[in-house]
Amino acid sequence: MRRGRVITEWVESEVLRGNPCGDPSERRVPIYLPPSYDEEPARRFPVVYLLTGFTSRGRALLNDGAWAPAIDDRMDALIARERRASGSGVGEMIVVMPDCLTRYGGSQYLNSSATGRYQDHLIHELVPLVDRRYRTLAERAHRGVAGKSSGGYGAMVLGMRHADVFAAVACHSGDMLFDYCYRVDVPRFCTLLQDAGGLERWFEAFTRKVQKSKDDFLALNILAMAAAYSPNPKSAPFGIDLPVDLETGEFREDVWARWLALDPLNMVEEHADSLRSLALLYFDCGTADEFHLHHGARALGRRLTSLAVPHQRQEFGDGHMNVTYRYDVSLPLLFRALAPRS
Repeated sequence: MRRGRVITEWVESEVLRGNPCGDPSERRVPIYLPPSYDEEPARRFPVVYLLTGFTSRGRALLNDGAWAPAIDDRMDALIARERRASGSGVGEMIVVMPDCLTRYGGSQYLNSSATGRYQDHLIHELVPLVDRRYRTLAERAHRGVAGKSSGGYGAMVLGMRHADVFAAVACHSGDMLFDYCYRVDVPRFCTLLQDAGGLERWFEAFTRKVQKSKDDFLALNILAMAAAYSPNPKSAPFGIDLPVDLETGEFREDVWARWLALDPLNMVEEHADSLRSLALLYFDCGTADEFHLHHGARALGRRLTSLAVPHQRQEFGDGHMNVTYRYDVSLPLLFRALAPRS
């Protein structure tokens, strides 16, 4: 089998320098280069930006499991399949694996006064850098964005807001229908922080723990989402408005309204024209998703249909975890949408 290679770019971000979390502004970004990249020095390639989920970064895509190959091995196998039987695999393309991790576990690939300008980092720094340094087909028509879970959310929102940059979107089990996927965890989040003596004490204890529990990650997830969806520089201690009153446990509907404004279900109408312009809008979800995201995917499909937005939606019999095999579906679709027309 002909093999591509992975190189690592150390990207110094101007927009992330001095970010509120104190997270590093230098980011390690793996980039997969397909087999012909070195063999055909005049050739240029489509490029896909592959976004990881909550508590993860691009390097995680290179984890090599017994039954879940790393993305470079997956790409090599799909490219080999395409060579054997055209139309069944993936043509050669570059895959970029950004690092948008924060101390809260993720950025949702948004700009936030509580975490930093991660959307700007991707759009205004990373995309131009990759086009300068690598032989991409440096046009919107040949550039896509994809991801799973929070990465799926990021791909969907970037596709809405930056259809001038990306022509194809693939979203696996992306965050949507926030009333189902987040709101149900808010009461438990409140109890955990109350028991810890407040947000600061909880977070200090969390960062000290070597082994973190399921409840720890539940609480961290709500905190991270609040940092992304409801930042407030005037709100102590972290510049974040929480969706719950930590003293009484009452739900804060005014804060929740800010979250809902960033729910993809509530963004589609405003961005319908951008979505119609895409060469590919693909999304899927397992029918046993533990965060109930399959309901959100179904609702999104109905709204897109009502707005006459072309899209492809699939369901599969699985949950939220360990579904990287779904890239075997999306990567061929992305390539066909982004490949130059002969």
